[in-house]
Order: sequence, then structure tokens, then C-alpha cells
Amino acid sequence: MANVLHISPSGSDTWSGNLPEANAEGTDGPLATLEAARDLLRRTPNSEGAAVYLRGGVYHRTQSFVLEAQDSGTPEAPVGYRAWPGERPRLLGGCLLDHFVPVQDPAVLQRLAPEARGQVFQCNLSALVHLEGLSSRGFGRPTTPSHPELFFADKRMELARWPNEGFAQIKAAATFHQEGDGHGGELGIIEAGFYCEGDRPTRWQHQRDVWLHGYWAWDWANTYEQLESFDPATGLIRTLPPHGIYGIKAGQRFYFLNILEELDQPGEYYVDREHGILYFWPPAPLSAGEAALSLLAAPLIDVRDASHLRFEGLSLEYSRGTGLRLEGGRDVQVNGCVLRHLGNFGAVIEEGHHHRLSSCELYSLGDGGIRLSGGNRQTLEPGGHLVLNNHIHHLGQWSRCYQPGVLLGGVGHRIAHNLIHHGPHCAILLNGNEHLIEFNHIHHVCQETGDVGAFYMGRDWTEQGVVVRHNLFHHTQGYGMGSMAVYLDDCASGALVYGNVFYQCTRAAFVGGGRNNRIENNIFIECKPAVMIDGRGLDPRPVWQDMVNKTMKERLGAMHHHQPPYSLRYPDLKHLDRYYQEGAGTGVPPEGNLVVRNISLGGEWLTVHWHAKPEWVAVQNNFVDEDPHFVDAAGLDFRLRADAPAYEMGFKPIPMEQIGLYLDEWRAVLPDENALRA
Repeated sequence: MANVLHISPSGSDTWSGNLPEANAEGTDGPLATLEAARDLLRRTPNSEGAAVYLRGGVYHRTQSFVLEAQDSGTPEAPVGYRAWPGERPRLLGGCLLDHFVPVQDPAVLQRLAPEARGQVFQCNLSALVHLEGLSSRGFGRPTTPSHPELFFADKRMELARWPNEGFAQIKAAATFHQEGDGHGGELGIIEAGFYCEGDRPTRWQHQRDVWLHGYWAWDWANTYEQLESFDPATGLIRTLPPHGIYGIKAGQRFYFLNILEELDQPGEYYVDREHGILYFWPPAPLSAGEAALSLLAAPLIDVRDASHLRFEGLSLEYSRGTGLRLEGGRDVQVNGCVLRHLGNFGAVIEEGHHHRLSSCELYSLGDGGIRLSGGNRQTLEPGGHLVLNNHIHHLGQWSRCYQPGVLLGGVGHRIAHNLIHHGPHCAILLNGNEHLIEFNHIHHVCQETGDVGAFYMGRDWTEQGVVVRHNLFHHTQGYGMGSMAVYLDDCASGALVYGNVFYQCTRAAFVGGGRNNRIENNIFIECKPAVMIDGRGLDPRPVWQDMVNKTMKERLGAMHHHQPPYSLRYPDLKHLDRYYQEGAGTGVPPEGNLVVRNISLGGEWLTVHWHAKPEWVAVQNNFVDEDPHFVDAAGLDFRLRADAPAYEMGFKPIPMEQIGLYLDEWRAVLPDENALRA
């Protein structure tokens, strides 16, 4: 018989854990900690597996709950850490805050804006040993834990900033020295300063811990930089190293943050780390919601080379780091959990085989939703991870770029039936081979960035065999250069984009110089354009020649494409050899792309440009700008009626009723889609 243990916030580690509640005498009952249950199981091995039930309530965590190989179950008898039926155990990596009082210190009141006086409350944090400050996060920077953040009423609060909404604009860049590399290999000018309009920083009593967040040169590369100085006479702003890695350009966007004087609207806060005081203007009465400060930098749950485990019905919250990390091992499942209000990723899966994360809620995340890797790209052995039926939203709230809903690499993973929405950059970002992306519903992403794809991959000839099918993309946004729905960027090749629905997407399916891609059996509604293909691999400028003739050539050689398994699995790769022969040096054309049996209504249909020749693209049997006979286009039901003329040219029905989330034992209700789109 399997071991069964119980844990409760009111339990004791001196008890046996055999009872779900304390007995009448108060001499036995549930345990108090996960570690106590784990250690008991280590001392009582059982080939029939084990179940550890957590009662509802709060479990404060000051360190990771670590499971190792010795804590594994077996394929027939896994070890489970499960919520007690009908209850939600909450693992908190921070502290719940109370004892807020109105600000009365005259010196502080004087620094606050007039409209904030009488509205701002303070909480003494001096009992906390150390309050980390901000760090230089963002594009090209290490993924570090966030600073302690404030959450209230199930929402992340805003660190006091100016301007309150949107961005200020860089008037001009100040050049101090030249070094390093610009975008794509060009000589870059690295600036440590810029000019802006106005004298806002003169209002701030202290500038020593003021930070700036900006898209300093490109709309796909943001970083946080610390203020060094402000010259009120000239408007010159200088930042401390490391600076934005591509320099600074006039017209780009930024804002200031972490400033007490800018705490001037509901929902903003500021932490005086020197004196250990939190200042907060609540957006609702403090009694209306729970206030919490994130503290733990390590993962709440850290699984190291363990196998055959189950985590079900748990809530992981209020941590500066990642919610759950799986490294190595096999067959660890995370089902029906909530991972929210975290400073880094919701979940990270590093290598291992056949891990599964399903029917979870992941939101309010400083970085992305799920990051996973696994499989062997040299041998094409699949990792086999599964990301299924998860609701992932409001992500990238600190590291805005390249921190998607799902970030995957390696070989042979499946990302299916997920709902991903409201993020500044990508929804799914992919590296590797033979991944399957299907039945996902993606909308309202790419909201703050440019030159970005809701689905994105690129810059490696050998990343082949990716299938993107039966997904729904709509209302993808974009800034500056705008966005793509499916972005096969920088010569991405060998992908199948099949049976998807694209509604109101700019550049819906974009082939950026790649080869042997198939855009087949999709529906495009009001996209501009539906399909775009370019020949950037032929561009003679150094930025593109360096990409093709150096970076991508090296990556091609690293996979030994003349030998199995690549020579057998992807025989078209050998055709690249003639473009890399000594003395060729003319780039690589976008040959072998196929655009077939698609439906396009409204917007624009097809653009072939930028060194690409129309004869290089096979465009066949597409149904363009005629009535497709949708079931209910006004109601956004883009299924085809039985009399649809596209069927006569071989179009296959798209199973739209299967796209997105579904009900199962861990997901009892579906979200209101109309509310999500607001």
C-alpha cells in the first residue's frame, strides 16, 4: 500500500503526518513542512509510491523545497505532492504585509506630490534582514532574480515612475566613446548619456537609486540602467555601466522609476531600503485585498534529477525568482497548479525527458511563462516534454523582450492547447528541431515591441522539422516596425505552417529569407499582408552577409549535415553547399518555399520583396478575396460551411472547436474570452 502523509499550516513536524487533522488530544496529526514529509519518505521506502497531501492555507518559504534522485517514484508508482481535495495550498516566497499606517513624517510628506498626501500609507520592513535593490536586467543581460516587489489584490503594483503611462522620448544621444559591435556587426557608438526635454529630475531630492527603463536603440531590446547624473543646465542624463548594448538613438523610448517623489497615483509604491520602509498608494481600501512583498530569490520548488513525481493543485506565489525548476530526470508532471506573482519564470524545465506541465495558470511574471529544453540536437533524440492546456498571460512584466509565454529549445517537444495573451513580446519563441506547436490560442501579444513575432524562430539552417498547425492568432500588436504572427526570421527553414487561423494580424506569416517552408491550408482575415517572403540572405550589406556567411555557416557545420541523422532527415540541407563553396560569397536565396491552398479575405494577400524573386515561390490554389462562406464571420466563427468553394481546391477543414483550453480534472471552468480581450 502506498505511503500517505499529510501536511497542514497548523501541523507539527513532531507528529506522524498520518492524520489529515490533529486528533482530539492534540498529540498527533499532520506535519508542518514539506521537508518533514520528504525526509519521512526517505526513511520509509515503498515500492508502491507515495501521496503527500497539503491542506489549504499559507506555507511561508524562505528556501527552496529540494527533491533529488533519491526522492523519485517509479513509472508504476509515482510520488505525488497534492492539494487536499477542494483546498488550495499556497507556497509563498514572500511575506504578507499588514500594519499599514498613513504617512505622517513631514519630511516624507514634503517630498510627495500634493495629490498623494493623505493617500499614501507606509509599512515598516525593518524586520527583514536585507532588501535587494534593482539590477540591470533586460536584453543581453543575465536572468537575475527581481528586486522585492509589491503585490496587492492579486495584481503586481507599479514601482513609482515618470511618466506614469507610456514613455518619454530621447531628444538626442550624447556620444562619449566608440567601441564594440553595433547591430549585426556594424561599428557601434556606445553612449552613456542622452538629452531629454524638461527638467523633471530636479524635483527629486535623491538621485542615487533612480533607474531608467528604455528601448535605447531598437524596439526589441530593452534594459534597465541606473542613473549616474542629471545636468539641469543642459538636460544631459548619464547612466552607469553597463549601458544599453546597442547604444542610444534619438527618438527612442524610456522612463524613470524607483522615485519617491513620483509616487503620485493609485497602485504605485516605493521602498526606502536605507530605512526599511515601504510607501504605497493602494488602488482600493487596504482591507479589500491581500498585500505581499516578494523575497525568495531561489525557486520555490527545485527538482534535481528526480523522476516520476507529481505536483497537483499547488499555488506558488510571491517569489523574486522562478516558481518551479526541473533539472534532469524523467516523467515529472505539474498539473493544475497556479504559478503567479513571480520575478522570473513560472516554470523552468532543463533537460530531462518527458516532463509535463498541464492545466496550470501562469500569470503576473517578471520574465516568461515556461522555459524548457531537452533532447539532443546532434542525434535528434527527442526530449519529449509536453506543455498542455495552460493559461499563460500578463508576462514579461520586467524583462520585456525575448521572455515569452513558452521558450523552448532542443528536440521534439509539444506545445498544445494553451491560451497565451497580454505580453510585450513573443508568445512562443523556439529553437531546435521537430517541435509541434498546435491548437494554441494566442492574442494581444507583441504589445510594446517591434520587429517581433507572436511565434518566433530563426538564424539557423539546421533547425528543421518544426510544425505550427491549427493555432488561432489574432490582435497581435506591434510598435515601430510592427509585428508578425508567425515569424520565420533570419532564414528559418524547413517549417510547416498548416491549418492556422490569422485574424487582424500584420504580416501574418512571414518567411524572412528562409528555404523550403510550407504555408499551407491557413485562413487569413484582414491581415496586411497575409504572407510575406523576402530574400535577406542575398543582401550584400555586411549585417546580412555576416549572418549568412559566418553565423549560419558555423551552425550548419556544427550539426554535420552531410552525415546521419541530418543527411537522412533533412536532405535539402546539402543544397546549401554550393552557396558556401570557396569564392561563392553571394548569399543564399529563399528557394523552395510553397504557399498553397490558403484562404485570404480582406487586408492584403502576398508580398515578395527585398531580393526575393516571385519565381522562387510556388504559389498554388489559393482562394483570395472572394466570399469563403464562413459560418459566422461577424461573430468571429471562421469555420467553413459545407458549401465553401475552397473545398473544391483541396482545402481541409480546420478543427477550430479544438483550439485553446479544454476542461479536464484540473481545469473545471474556462475563462471568459470576451473579458480577456479587454
